[in-house]
Amino acid sequence: MRVIGAGLIDRLVRTCLYASVVLVPVAAQAAEEDPWEGVNRVIFRFNDTLDTYALKPLAQGYQFVTPQILEDGIHNMFRNVGDVGNLANNVFQLKPQAAGVDTARLIFNTTFGLFGFFDIGTRMGLQRNDEDFGQTLGYWGTSSGPYVVLPFFGPSTVRDAIAKYPDSYTKPYRYIDHEPTRYSLLAVDVIDTRASLLSAEKLIQGDKYTFIRNAYLQNREFKVKDGQVEDDF
Repeated sequence: MRVIGAGLIDRLVRTCLYASVVLVPVAAQAAEEDPWEGVNRVIFRFNDTLDTYALKPLAQGYQFVTPQILEDGIHNMFRNVGDVGNLANNVFQLKPQAAGVDTARLIFNTTFGLFGFFDIGTRMGLQRNDEDFGQTLGYWGTSSGPYVVLPFFGPSTVRDAIAKYPDSYTKPYRYIDHEPTRYSLLAVDVIDTRASLLSAEKLIQGDKYTFIRNAYLQNREFKVKDGQVEDDF
């Protein structure tokens, strides 16, 4: 019994030591990236409650009543408008080839694709870029800053939160004077975006806040570095 007990204690000690070696750096990194976790979690719960009882049901209803071809077309139209921001930020990042692709996509999708309802550009081999001003700031060396959860907008960083204002100048809503039209388009855009994320919810595991935070930060690093991310392991 003493031998068995000693072996068990030895394994427990080894397990604790291993956990301390692995988890302490992870906890330290989380504390560095998310120093405002307490406040962020409060805002996250507010957003999650709003999503659970309002936005998600609207997105599910929208997806249920909208034919797939129409849903895809509406999604493509909003993505076509988003190519304006992609073009602007590729110019800011001095990426002429990507900017050329953005320009070609805008021309072909807006004209032959009926204002973007059909994604002709992708069928022609013109792959869509995904750029924003937060990535532009990161491209020129601006640090992301701490992780922050914004009311209504969700996960972000200090850098990306600030970048949302310049990005708004590439959105059509700023230039639509007729308020009912502006807010109607904005509402459809939000619901369409939420509907496109419904299937991704199945990937969430463990603590929802931590999962979304880590996924967001890793995704942003990947985009800012154009996929050239070094793995510490």
